[in-house]
Amino acid sequence: MIDRYVAETKIRGFTRATQRVYLGHVRRWLLWQHEREGESAEVNARAYILHLIDDRQCSHSYANQAISALKLFHESILGKQWAAEKIRRPKKIARLPRVLSEQEVAKLIGALTNLKHRTIMTVLYSAGLRVGEVVRLKAGDIDSSRMLILVRAGKGRKDRFSILSPVTLETLRQYYRAYQPQKWLFPGAKPGSHITERTVQKVFVQAKDKVGIHKQATVHSLRHSFATHLLEAGTDLRYIQELLGHQSSKTTEIYTRVTSLICAESKVP
Repeated sequence: MIDRYVAETKIRGFTRATQRVYLGHVRRWLLWQHEREGESAEVNARAYILHLIDDRQCSHSYANQAISALKLFHESILGKQWAAEKIRRPKKIARLPRVLSEQEVAKLIGALTNLKHRTIMTVLYSAGLRVGEVVRLKAGDIDSSRMLILVRAGKGRKDRFSILSPVTLETLRQYYRAYQPQKWLFPGAKPGSHITERTVQKVFVQAKDKVGIHKQATVHSLRHSFATHLLEAGTDLRYIQELLGHQSSKTTEIYTRVTSLICAESKVP
């Protein structure tokens, strides 16, 4: 069954990361079900989700992910109808994204003495990329004549373009001269591989600690900061949506709440 499930996720075009996550959820649920023999798969699925939320204190986003994985397993592998009305999705907690100020971003990037690491962080912020997108950039994805960066198969398996700023282009030219990348723009330690997401995340944390930024920010905060700073500068929300690759404008609209909060805080005496 597991092999069939893996094949199903591939056929549906899921990314490797999503395939791994879904497979992990199903394996844990199958183990859970094995320990509760005699009960239906539907009852076990509901009990499993409650276990994630109540016992393991998992986030609602994590529980929703588990539901999606189990729904696919029930329908495509077990051939059973998924009782959505009995296994409802928990509401997501609407948290505002963590955002760094322009000064904090400049301080963080400026603290990076390694040219490769500094270039990665510069591209991440100035183009609003996800960490999984920046590590998979290829040398040919930088279009200096049109001042664009091609993002291949981003979230939702869609290609898109983002902006290439003059400052980022100059940093990339310095990087090209020093490293002369071939296939991958940012190659990893293993021959023929790109740098890992985990490495980029570690670089961000180390730089953040080095300059004394105490906000609970992650490397993804650079993407949030990119969108927020554009909005603060008067950039049209629809254009920001296109740059970020959001399918729905509602996803992008959260940054209007962030800017409103920042403005309100700045007026406090």
